[in-house]
Amino acid sequence: MRTVLRVISYLKRYPALASAQLACAILMTVMIIVFPTVTKIVTGEVIPQQQFDRLLPLSLLALGAFFLTNLFNALRIILNNTFEQKVIFDIRSDLYRKIQRLPMRWFDNKRTGDVMTRVTEDVTAMERVLIDGIEQGVVAVLQVVVMGIALFLQDARLAAVAMIPMPFLILGAWTYTKTAPERHRRVRKATSSMNSLLHDNIDGIQQIKAFTREDSEHEAFNESSNRLREATLHLMRVWAAYNPSMEFCRNLGYVLVIGFGGWWVMQAPTGEALEKEIGTFAFFLVALGLFYEPISRLNGLNQIIQAGRAAAERVFEIVDAEEEPDVDEGLALKQPVKGKVEFENVKFSYGDDIATLKGVDLNAEPGEMIALVGHTGAGKSTIINLLTRFYEADSGSIRIDGQEISDTKKSSLRSAMGYVTQESFLFNCSVRENLAVAREDATEDEMWEVLRAANAENFVKALPEGLDTNVGERGVKLSVGEKQRIAIARVILKNPPLLLLDEATASVDTETEKLIQAALEKLMDDRTSFVIAHRLSTVRNADRIYVLDQGEVAEQGTHDELIAKDGIYAMLCRQSLMA
Repeated sequence: MRTVLRVISYLKRYPALASAQLACAILMTVMIIVFPTVTKIVTGEVIPQQQFDRLLPLSLLALGAFFLTNLFNALRIILNNTFEQKVIFDIRSDLYRKIQRLPMRWFDNKRTGDVMTRVTEDVTAMERVLIDGIEQGVVAVLQVVVMGIALFLQDARLAAVAMIPMPFLILGAWTYTKTAPERHRRVRKATSSMNSLLHDNIDGIQQIKAFTREDSEHEAFNESSNRLREATLHLMRVWAAYNPSMEFCRNLGYVLVIGFGGWWVMQAPTGEALEKEIGTFAFFLVALGLFYEPISRLNGLNQIIQAGRAAAERVFEIVDAEEEPDVDEGLALKQPVKGKVEFENVKFSYGDDIATLKGVDLNAEPGEMIALVGHTGAGKSTIINLLTRFYEADSGSIRIDGQEISDTKKSSLRSAMGYVTQESFLFNCSVRENLAVAREDATEDEMWEVLRAANAENFVKALPEGLDTNVGERGVKLSVGEKQRIAIARVILKNPPLLLLDEATASVDTETEKLIQAALEKLMDDRTSFVIAHRLSTVRNADRIYVLDQGEVAEQGTHDELIAKDGIYAMLCRQSLMA
């Protein structure tokens, strides 16, 4: 119930729409009473007394009531759709905003397919709660209450007979509602698992083909799909037992009214009393349909609400997740940023028992190029992740120009940095839009200038639509080297005081590397740069090289100094990775 109430809480944002929709629902429900009343008058008075003059006005009254009922219903539907779309927009917006504010540690433990399922399918299931669950539920309850009162006002005895099935209907609904959430959770979990597997396999389709894993991956997908099938079938089997049982209870009410009502009509004395009993009996036959129909609808809505509730739990699990500190929380970096960087006894772990950094100390003076080298897993990329505050250090101090970055606005910190990774990410849009990520107000001339600096001008000009060519998902329409050069051009366009290069030239050929390296060297003039690289040509001109080994700084110095020591760095230089 708490989850459903959280969904309802979004409705409070639009009180005018909610009130107008409720007013239409009430007026529509009130109009429903007219036809059973007209039926009673026609069968109990007009026909027995042959009052031909009353037949047409009463028929027109019934027609007018039907017209107004459908008019109010049409208005209610329009208002509901507007209302519901506004609320769903708010939920999606809140969810996406929350996802952007979650720490990187949260994403480390989540599959992309699972997150996608929650944002798309689970939010859509919540939408069903708003459209069919809450809104139609309110209308159905109103109709039950209004028609129930009308039945008792007409004949309390017969109304009491009609209510005999109600305890069974309530008990059945309560039992189903208590057991339904776990069944729907299994369905949502199985759906998410299958979507996650599908996302992974589509993302890794090249590897599946390269290792001829089509059959085994197909089998794995079928197993996941079968779990979804079994969970869904179990849900449907329970529903198949529940829904007809409730329908039988409702039909029992009709039978009881026919039996007892017919008996009482036949027991009535002839004359006006009999005509009245016949009219009341006719009223009940018509009104019972209007009384039991919304009860039947409520049982169907219960199924939808339980599915929406399970989906909402998964959505609110993200909403309730602990987010990283506000990107605008803290102090701005002192301007202008000079670029002095200090790591003092910094320790960090990704959450397991193995420490990734074990008390790292390093320094970078303004304008220096700092190279980070070492075997895979030594902690090089972690230093970059801590400097950008993608992750927070467990202990120690990291300062920029003497200012603790833990007290610094993340927006201010990251705006002062340019970051190029080994596997550069491009958005599924044009080259122009990908460059504009760095600076929205950049002119076309500036874009061509940075593309030229990154040795990307010629191949971009050769693209079908030049700067306006769509690069595809993750830049799939470009080669690895071309993607990397656009990513480097993007950083050059940003023109930040701090540069972070994680294997920035690892995916390009030797000739292109020389050209890009020359551009980067110009860019790194008077800027503090942290460079992670395996190639000797990338790091040999660094002002200082830090050699990391098992989370610690094992060596530091210039290239010549470290070669003379003949330690880990010298060994790496002799290996092919540093060739």
